[in-house]
Amino acid sequence: MYPERQGGVNMNEPKKLYRIEQGAKLFGVCGGIAEYFNIDANLVRLIWVVLSLLTVVVTGVVLYLIAALLLPKKSDVYPGY
Repeated sequence: MYPERQGGVNMNEPKKLYRIEQGAKLFGVCGGIAEYFNIDANLVRLIWVVLSLLTVVVTGVVLYLIAALLLPKKSDVYPGY
């Protein structure tokens, strides 16, 4: 196996933000953010909900939908996933 590769991803490439398809609750935005920062997806979801409730709820929903439209799927960024 290649030492510079881990999980089929070249470790020399910069990290890319994407949304996940497997394990997604809605559009996979929080799961993709969690994978990017290497933290639990439920923690990201909880933070998203709390921040949405502390601000105007519509803002959180709109930002989520924008992210869902702009972020590519993981399979588009890393073919084979």
